[in-house]
Amino acid sequence: ILMVDDDAEDRLLLSDAVKEACQPHKLRFVRDGEELLDYLKRRGEYEEESSSPRPDLILLDLKMPRQDGRESLRKLKTDAKLKRIPVVILTASAARDDVNFCYDAHANAYMRKPNSFAELLDLIGTISNYWFQLAELPSEK
Repeated sequence: ILMVDDDAEDRLLLSDAVKEACQPHKLRFVRDGEELLDYLKRRGEYEEESSSPRPDLILLDLKMPRQDGRESLRKLKTDAKLKRIPVVILTASAARDDVNFCYDAHANAYMRKPNSFAELLDLIGTISNYWFQLAELPSEK
């Protein structure tokens, strides 16, 4: 799982929730959309495959500096080599414009960040169960 979020506290909370929920997923983090594309296209500090394995799932925040989640999603879903990676928008925004834009840009799901750690644990369990137990993930193109 690759989480794209500029908020260090949100990254730490998600990491703690995955550990506490005993989920076996390997988490990696990038801070914004530009770093996301560097990671996925193996540029700069991510040139080595060992530092940037292809994620099975991307958790993408919307509000970030440099390149926000909307622009990142658009770039991911229009790139033939990246568009099959499932993208779950995980954001604080409940704005209908954001929700509509993300689905129009082919996000696979849109979820609001929970208000408590207990809710985050539940959300991680739900995401894990759906994406890694029930859903068939696409192969790399």
